[in-house]
Amino acid sequence: MMLLFSLDPDLTFAQALAARLGVPLAPHEDRRFEDGEHKLRPLVDPRGNDAYVIYSLHGGPEDSPHDKLCHLLMFIATLREHGAARVTAVVPYLAYARKDRQTKPFDPVTLRYVAQLFDAVGTSQLIVLEAHNVAAFQNAFRCTTMHLEAHRAFDAIVAELAGERALAVASPDPGGVKRAQLWRESLEKSLLRPVGFAMVDKRRSAGLVSSENLVAGEVGGMTVLLLDDLIASGDAMKRAALALRQAGARDVVAFAAHGLFIGPAAEALGDDSISKIIVTDSVPPFRLPPAGPVRSKLRVTSAAPLFAQAIQASHAAWSR
Repeated sequence: MMLLFSLDPDLTFAQALAARLGVPLAPHEDRRFEDGEHKLRPLVDPRGNDAYVIYSLHGGPEDSPHDKLCHLLMFIATLREHGAARVTAVVPYLAYARKDRQTKPFDPVTLRYVAQLFDAVGTSQLIVLEAHNVAAFQNAFRCTTMHLEAHRAFDAIVAELAGERALAVASPDPGGVKRAQLWRESLEKSLLRPVGFAMVDKRRSAGLVSSENLVAGEVGGMTVLLLDDLIASGDAMKRAALALRQAGARDVVAFAAHGLFIGPAAEALGDDSISKIIVTDSVPPFRLPPAGPVRSKLRVTSAAPLFAQAIQASHAAWSR
């Protein structure tokens, strides 16, 4: 039997996923004590069942990423303690995944440390949407991992936006080239026509982004689909969009799996160089103002169908 839990107080994504699966959300208790500690426990017997726990590990609006991570780990451990046959963490946004290698002396590798925590509590499987570095993500975990590509949630939107116009997929930095290339190849198969490719130069040091506005690839007169794993401050997207416009792009549409929208994101993304912003519902856009130029550009598409498909396949394989 499949048990589907959600630890997120905002049940929008979880309810969409449950509806897709045709499985009700299983009840649980989340008791918050005055000193800030929590007690989470299932209110159904997990013994012998295939349990899935949904929790997107972005910060806010109520809890920090490390609070959420702690809650998730403890709940997984509780399910295993009480006999769940298998526990899968369904994590649309995985916190601490961006630091996947040492770039300075004495740097942490937080992705590996998080993986060790999931392993320690008995996590059987982890399903995430668009990890920052897929190879590093897959190598960090000993448990089974399923990595879902966000571009699969964007394909229908592209067909609607683009019409017959010439298209190119672009990466805002060298690190995202493979992600953008995979989407370009996928679009060429689905649209049955050529799709161009471009890359914008970007350098980052001490948290500051610099760019020489170098664009590799032909984008003149094209609608450019600018793809990244996440949008934080929006500065990288704005810089890339400006560079693509200067290189002759007719239109730049920003796509990202995760819209964190921190700090000055509304101002950066409000720039005229970006015509539309498309993100999934892995992170609710609660940090953006309720009205204004960014909200008018923003479109949120659901990743629930991708997760539902992955969970159905996983549960069917386990049940055989």
